[in-house]
Amino acid sequence: MIETIKYKQTSFGLIPIDWEVKKLGNLGKVISGLTYSPDDICEESGTLVLRSSNVQDGQIKLGDNVFVKVKTGEYNPVNKEDILICVRNGSKSLIGKNALITEEAAGMAFGAFMAIYRSDFNNYLYQIFNTDIYYREIHKNLGATINSINGSDLKEIKIPIPPLPEQNQIVSILATWDKAIDNCKGIVDNLKVRNNGLTQQLLSGKMRVKGFDKKWKVRVLSECLNFTPRPILKPSENYLALGLRSHGKGIFHKNDFDPASIAMETMYEVRENDLIINITFAWEHAVAIVSKKDEGGLVSHRFPTYTFNSQNAIPEYFRHFILQKRFKFLLELISPGGAGRNRVMSKTDFLKLELKIPDVEEQKAIANILDKATSELNQYQEKLQTLQLQKKGLMQQLLTGKVRVKTNN
Repeated sequence: MIETIKYKQTSFGLIPIDWEVKKLGNLGKVISGLTYSPDDICEESGTLVLRSSNVQDGQIKLGDNVFVKVKTGEYNPVNKEDILICVRNGSKSLIGKNALITEEAAGMAFGAFMAIYRSDFNNYLYQIFNTDIYYREIHKNLGATINSINGSDLKEIKIPIPPLPEQNQIVSILATWDKAIDNCKGIVDNLKVRNNGLTQQLLSGKMRVKGFDKKWKVRVLSECLNFTPRPILKPSENYLALGLRSHGKGIFHKNDFDPASIAMETMYEVRENDLIINITFAWEHAVAIVSKKDEGGLVSHRFPTYTFNSQNAIPEYFRHFILQKRFKFLLELISPGGAGRNRVMSKTDFLKLELKIPDVEEQKAIANILDKATSELNQYQEKLQTLQLQKKGLMQQLLTGKVRVKTNN
């Protein structure tokens, strides 16, 4: 139940009159991490040392691990509900990122570029540590020449603190949102694994769609695609220019592109369902199928466009097929030379690539299954984003005292 009360002016702005502004050094202690040399690292044995890469989205992730030869008593082990903080990093934006230590991680070591904050109030402070209040304080205290914050400066950071009963009530409310977010993240992760496996099985023919048993054919790409350039004179006014991200990340827009910024006089128009490729970075998987929102955009000669021969291939199927590692490997083979811009794909060799694919009817069936699987994943990703935004808005209200929660005291 929400109630309003009187407020007072502080360095954080208005906070409830019964809240306090306290330094972290007065609420708990900062513990330094373990310094070790490359010679101390040993594979899959020794003590796991938590580093910045083990902190992802406010959680401890034990995927990218380093183990160090160190004896018990020679390092400070983390405790459950400690907050692990990145205090030094090559990237300024990563300073201050943090995670609450779980029971699984308890007892592990942590590296010298990290610190542990230990307090009886960590369940509440962890929520504060994921707000703009905390990060503004962190970045006010960053070192002038290196991206770091030392322990003494960390202790000086001030935080608005409500009475303990209200802290506990806020933690309880936000924990409900955290649980919903974690559940949704779990579903998203499971769907990604499922979709990756399903895609690999269906696009390789290891799994067949019910009702299809015809043998797949090996076709050269020229049987599936037609080179279809659509040259136009460079516009005299600003226009929609398109680019291609590497690693299969798709098309991006450069809106209101100034024609005076390029010397080329001829541009090329793309249309929905074209296959488009960047010949300079094809080896880095810069390829995509044009969507409706991209239609009418212009590209240079370095981005050849192809239309599909509907008798042998459909864009819905190839939208999934071109993202596979096998296709990237084929693009690398026809992009000779050194790194970067010296590796230009041969358009002639591109159309000579051999692919083992099903007939069009089975392509449609496979694409339908994969599209539905992708749609389900997108729905949960959107739900996750909504939950995260809702929690952020709630935190802004509760952790600044703009709204109050009634306690039993």
